[in-house]
Amino acid sequence: MAITAADVNKLRQMTGAGMMDCKKALTEADGDFEQAVDILRKQGQKVAAKRADNVVSEGLVLVHVSPDGTNGKIVGLACETEPVSKVESFQNLATNIMSQAVAGNAPDKEALLATPQADGRTLAEHITELIGKIGEKLELIAYENVSADVVSSYVHSNNKRGVLVAFTGVNGADLSEVGRDIAMQVAAMKPIAVDKGDVDAATIEREIEVGKELARNEGKAEAMLEKIALGRLNKFYKESTLLNQEFIKDGSLTIAQLLEKTQKGLTVKSFKHIAIGA
Repeated sequence: MAITAADVNKLRQMTGAGMMDCKKALTEADGDFEQAVDILRKQGQKVAAKRADNVVSEGLVLVHVSPDGTNGKIVGLACETEPVSKVESFQNLATNIMSQAVAGNAPDKEALLATPQADGRTLAEHITELIGKIGEKLELIAYENVSADVVSSYVHSNNKRGVLVAFTGVNGADLSEVGRDIAMQVAAMKPIAVDKGDVDAATIEREIEVGKELARNEGKAEAMLEKIALGRLNKFYKESTLLNQEFIKDGSLTIAQLLEKTQKGLTVKSFKHIAIGA
Protein backbone atom coordinates (compact mmCIF):
# COMPACT_ATOMS: atom_id res chain seq x y z
CA MET A 1 0.00 0.00 0.00
CA ALA A 2 1.07 3.61 -0.50
CA ILE A 3 2.74 5.16 2.56
CA THR A 4 1.74 8.80 2.99
CA ALA A 5 3.60 11.58 4.75
CA ALA A 6 0.79 11.64 7.31
CA ASP A 7 1.35 7.95 8.05
CA VAL A 8 5.07 8.53 8.52
CA ASN A 9 4.44 11.50 10.79
CA LYS A 10 1.92 9.52 12.85
CA LEU A 11 4.45 6.73 13.45
CA ARG A 12 7.11 9.29 14.27
CA GLN A 13 4.82 10.84 16.90
CA MET A 14 4.11 7.38 18.31
CA THR A 15 7.74 6.25 18.56
CA GLY A 16 10.04 9.27 18.34
CA ALA A 17 12.04 7.52 15.60
CA GLY A 18 13.46 9.39 12.60
CA MET A 19 11.34 10.09 9.51
CA MET A 20 13.32 7.78 7.22
CA ASP A 21 13.28 4.96 9.77
CA CYS A 22 9.53 5.34 10.15
CA LYS A 23 9.01 5.29 6.39
CA LYS A 24 11.14 2.14 6.02
CA ALA A 25 9.32 0.42 8.89
CA LEU A 26 5.88 1.24 7.47
CA THR A 27 6.91 0.09 4.02
CA GLU A 28 8.25 -3.19 5.41
CA ALA A 29 5.07 -3.63 7.48
CA ASP A 30 2.84 -2.80 4.50
CA GLY A 31 1.25 0.06 6.43
CA ASP A 32 0.53 -1.93 9.62
CA PHE A 33 1.37 0.45 12.47
CA GLU A 34 1.72 -2.20 15.21
CA GLN A 35 4.06 -4.23 13.04
CA ALA A 36 6.00 -1.09 12.15
CA VAL A 37 6.47 -0.30 15.86
CA ASP A 38 7.82 -3.83 16.40
CA ILE A 39 10.22 -3.38 13.48
CA LEU A 40 11.55 -0.17 15.00
CA ARG A 41 12.03 -1.88 18.38
CA LYS A 42 13.92 -4.74 16.75
CA GLN A 43 16.07 -2.14 15.03
CA GLY A 44 17.18 -1.00 18.49
CA GLN A 45 18.16 -4.57 19.35
CA LYS A 46 20.18 -4.85 16.13
CA VAL A 47 22.01 -1.58 16.77
CA ALA A 48 22.67 -2.60 20.39
CA ALA A 49 24.16 -5.94 19.29
CA LYS A 50 26.28 -4.29 16.58
CA ARG A 51 27.72 -1.66 18.91
CA ALA A 52 27.97 -3.81 22.06
CA ASP A 53 31.78 -3.57 22.19
CA ASN A 54 31.93 0.19 21.63
CA VAL A 55 33.34 2.39 24.40
CA VAL A 56 30.91 4.67 26.26
CA SER A 57 32.91 7.62 27.57
CA GLU A 58 30.26 10.35 27.64
CA GLY A 59 26.94 10.64 29.42
CA LEU A 60 25.15 11.93 32.46
CA VAL A 61 25.33 11.26 36.20
CA LEU A 62 22.32 12.13 38.36
CA VAL A 63 21.95 12.03 42.15
CA HIS A 64 18.87 12.19 44.34
CA VAL A 65 18.71 12.54 48.12
CA SER A 66 15.40 11.99 49.91
CA PRO A 67 13.78 15.02 51.60
CA ASP A 68 14.70 13.69 55.05
CA GLY A 69 18.32 13.18 53.95
CA THR A 70 18.50 9.51 54.93
CA ASN A 71 18.54 7.91 51.47
CA GLY A 72 20.51 8.67 48.34
CA LYS A 73 20.48 7.28 44.83
CA ILE A 74 22.97 7.79 42.02
CA VAL A 75 22.57 6.87 38.35
CA GLY A 76 25.11 6.88 35.53
CA LEU A 77 23.77 6.68 31.96
CA ALA A 78 26.55 6.56 29.38
CA CYS A 79 26.76 7.01 25.61
CA GLU A 80 29.51 7.08 23.00
CA THR A 81 29.68 10.76 22.06
CA GLU A 82 29.21 14.12 23.76
CA PRO A 83 26.54 15.42 21.33
CA VAL A 84 24.27 12.47 22.20
CA SER A 85 24.66 13.23 25.92
CA LYS A 86 23.07 16.62 25.21
CA VAL A 87 20.14 15.28 23.16
CA GLU A 88 16.79 15.84 24.88
CA SER A 89 15.65 12.22 24.49
CA PHE A 90 18.86 10.98 26.17
CA GLN A 91 18.53 13.41 29.06
CA ASN A 92 14.84 12.56 29.44
CA LEU A 93 15.75 8.87 29.61
CA ALA A 94 18.30 9.55 32.37
CA THR A 95 15.72 11.58 34.30
CA ASN A 96 13.13 8.82 33.87
CA ILE A 97 15.59 6.19 35.10
CA MET A 98 16.17 8.21 38.27
CA SER A 99 12.42 8.79 38.71
CA GLN A 100 11.83 5.05 38.44
CA ALA A 101 14.59 4.37 40.96
CA VAL A 102 13.07 6.81 43.45
CA ALA A 103 9.50 5.61 42.94
CA GLY A 104 10.33 1.91 43.21
CA ASN A 105 13.32 2.16 45.57
CA ALA A 106 15.12 -0.41 43.39
CA PRO A 107 17.84 -2.13 45.45
CA ASP A 108 20.32 -2.59 42.58
CA LYS A 109 20.94 -2.05 38.87
CA GLU A 110 19.40 -5.35 37.78
CA ALA A 111 16.16 -4.62 39.61
CA LEU A 112 16.07 -1.08 38.19
CA LEU A 113 16.52 -2.31 34.60
CA ALA A 114 13.71 -4.82 35.12
CA THR A 115 11.28 -2.13 36.34
CA PRO A 116 8.06 -2.32 34.27
CA GLN A 117 7.00 0.88 32.49
CA ALA A 118 3.51 2.17 31.72
CA ASP A 119 3.48 0.30 28.41
CA GLY A 120 4.34 -3.02 30.09
CA ARG A 121 7.90 -3.13 28.83
CA THR A 122 10.95 -2.89 31.08
CA LEU A 123 13.28 0.03 31.55
CA ALA A 124 15.99 -2.02 29.80
CA GLU A 125 13.74 -2.35 26.75
CA HIS A 126 13.20 1.41 26.68
CA ILE A 127 16.98 1.93 26.70
CA THR A 128 17.33 -0.51 23.79
CA GLU A 129 14.59 1.31 21.91
CA LEU A 130 16.40 4.63 22.25
CA ILE A 131 19.61 2.95 21.01
CA GLY A 132 17.75 2.24 17.77
CA LYS A 133 16.61 5.86 17.46
CA ILE A 134 19.93 7.47 18.34
CA GLY A 135 22.15 4.92 16.60
CA GLU A 136 24.85 4.48 19.21
CA LYS A 137 25.46 2.42 22.33
CA LEU A 138 23.73 3.54 25.54
CA GLU A 139 24.40 1.85 28.87
CA LEU A 140 23.28 2.22 32.46
CA ILE A 141 26.84 1.83 33.76
CA ALA A 142 26.01 2.13 37.44
CA TYR A 143 23.23 2.59 39.97
CA GLU A 144 23.64 2.80 43.75
CA ASN A 145 21.08 3.06 46.53
CA VAL A 146 22.34 3.90 50.04
CA SER A 147 20.69 4.68 53.37
CA ALA A 148 22.21 6.10 56.56
CA ASP A 149 21.69 8.67 59.33
CA VAL A 150 22.53 11.30 56.71
CA VAL A 151 23.44 10.98 53.03
CA SER A 152 25.29 13.83 51.31
CA SER A 153 25.85 14.26 47.58
CA TYR A 154 27.93 16.05 44.98
CA VAL A 155 27.75 16.23 41.18
CA HIS A 156 30.68 17.70 39.27
CA SER A 157 29.99 20.63 36.93
CA ASN A 158 30.33 18.48 33.80
CA ASN A 159 27.65 16.07 35.12
CA LYS A 160 29.94 13.10 34.42
CA ARG A 161 31.00 12.48 38.02
CA GLY A 162 28.82 12.10 41.09
CA VAL A 163 29.22 11.03 44.72
CA LEU A 164 27.06 9.87 47.62
CA VAL A 165 28.49 9.72 51.15
CA ALA A 166 26.67 7.90 53.96
CA PHE A 167 27.30 9.12 57.52
CA THR A 168 26.66 7.50 60.91
CA GLY A 169 26.92 8.94 64.41
CA VAL A 170 25.38 12.21 63.24
CA ASN A 171 23.41 12.89 66.45
CA GLY A 172 21.64 15.93 65.00
CA ALA A 173 24.74 17.65 63.61
CA ASP A 174 24.26 19.89 60.57
CA LEU A 175 26.21 18.25 57.74
CA SER A 176 25.01 20.51 54.93
CA GLU A 177 28.48 21.99 54.41
CA VAL A 178 30.77 19.26 55.76
CA GLY A 179 28.85 16.53 53.96
CA ARG A 180 29.21 18.27 50.60
CA ASP A 181 32.90 18.98 51.28
CA ILE A 182 33.57 15.30 51.91
CA ALA A 183 31.59 14.26 48.85
CA MET A 184 33.74 16.71 46.83
CA GLN A 185 36.83 15.17 48.46
CA VAL A 186 35.80 11.74 47.16
CA ALA A 187 35.32 13.13 43.65
CA ALA A 188 38.68 14.92 43.67
CA MET A 189 40.91 12.46 45.55
CA LYS A 190 39.27 9.18 44.45
CA PRO A 191 39.79 7.08 47.60
CA ILE A 192 39.38 3.33 47.10
CA ALA A 193 37.95 2.61 50.58
CA VAL A 194 36.63 4.33 53.69
CA ASP A 195 39.40 3.16 56.07
CA LYS A 196 42.41 0.83 56.23
CA GLY A 197 40.32 -2.14 57.26
CA ASP A 198 38.13 -1.78 54.16
CA VAL A 199 40.98 -2.31 51.68
CA ASP A 200 40.83 -5.82 50.25
CA ALA A 201 43.65 -8.27 50.99
CA ALA A 202 44.72 -8.59 47.35
CA THR A 203 45.32 -4.83 47.09
CA ILE A 204 47.33 -4.80 50.32
CA GLU A 205 49.45 -7.73 49.16
CA ARG A 206 50.08 -6.04 45.80
CA GLU A 207 51.12 -2.77 47.47
CA ILE A 208 53.54 -4.61 49.77
CA GLU A 209 55.13 -6.45 46.84
CA VAL A 210 55.44 -3.22 44.85
CA GLY A 211 57.00 -1.54 47.90
CA LYS A 212 59.53 -4.35 48.26
CA GLU A 213 60.45 -4.24 44.60
CA LEU A 214 60.94 -0.46 44.68
CA ALA A 215 63.17 -0.77 47.75
CA ARG A 216 65.11 -3.61 46.13
CA ASN A 217 65.68 -1.49 43.01
CA GLU A 218 66.94 1.31 45.25
CA GLY A 219 69.62 -1.07 46.58
CA LYS A 220 68.13 -1.54 50.05
CA ALA A 221 69.20 -4.58 52.08
CA GLU A 222 66.97 -7.63 51.66
CA ALA A 223 66.36 -7.78 55.44
CA MET A 224 64.93 -4.24 55.34
CA LEU A 225 62.51 -4.72 52.43
CA GLU A 226 59.49 -5.76 54.52
CA LYS A 227 59.84 -2.82 56.92
CA ILE A 228 60.27 -0.33 54.07
CA ALA A 229 57.29 -1.80 52.19
CA LEU A 230 55.07 -1.50 55.28
CA GLY A 231 56.11 2.14 55.60
CA ARG A 232 55.06 2.72 52.02
CA LEU A 233 51.81 0.87 52.73
CA ASN A 234 51.00 3.43 55.44
CA LYS A 235 51.59 6.19 52.88
CA PHE A 236 49.22 4.34 50.52
CA TYR A 237 46.55 4.28 53.26
CA LYS A 238 46.93 8.03 53.79
CA GLU A 239 46.53 8.71 50.08
CA SER A 240 43.89 6.11 49.20
CA THR A 241 41.51 5.70 52.15
CA LEU A 242 39.01 8.48 52.80
CA LEU A 243 39.26 8.81 56.58
CA ASN A 244 43.07 8.97 56.43
CA GLN A 245 43.34 11.47 53.58
CA GLU A 246 44.25 15.08 54.27
CA PHE A 247 41.22 17.34 53.95
CA ILE A 248 41.70 19.23 50.66
CA LYS A 249 40.41 22.48 52.22
CA ASP A 250 42.66 22.24 55.30
CA GLY A 251 45.77 20.05 55.10
CA SER A 252 46.23 20.20 58.88
CA LEU A 253 43.24 17.84 59.31
CA THR A 254 42.55 14.33 58.10
CA ILE A 255 38.97 13.54 57.15
CA ALA A 256 38.64 11.49 60.35
CA GLN A 257 39.77 14.50 62.41
CA LEU A 258 37.42 16.80 60.52
CA LEU A 259 34.50 14.51 61.32
CA GLU A 260 35.43 14.24 64.99
CA LYS A 261 35.77 18.03 65.15
CA THR A 262 32.31 18.42 63.60
CA GLN A 263 30.58 15.93 65.90
CA LYS A 264 32.08 13.43 68.34
CA GLY A 265 31.51 9.90 67.01
CA LEU A 266 30.65 11.10 63.49
CA THR A 267 32.09 8.89 60.74
CA VAL A 268 31.57 7.70 57.16
CA LYS A 269 29.68 4.44 56.75
CA SER A 270 30.25 4.19 52.98
CA PHE A 271 30.59 6.21 49.80
CA LYS A 272 29.61 5.64 46.17
CA HIS A 273 31.47 7.31 43.33
CA ILE A 274 30.33 7.10 39.70
CA ALA A 275 32.50 8.57 36.96
CA ILE A 276 31.89 8.41 33.21
CA GLY A 277 34.91 8.50 30.94
CA ALA A 278 37.41 8.72 33.78
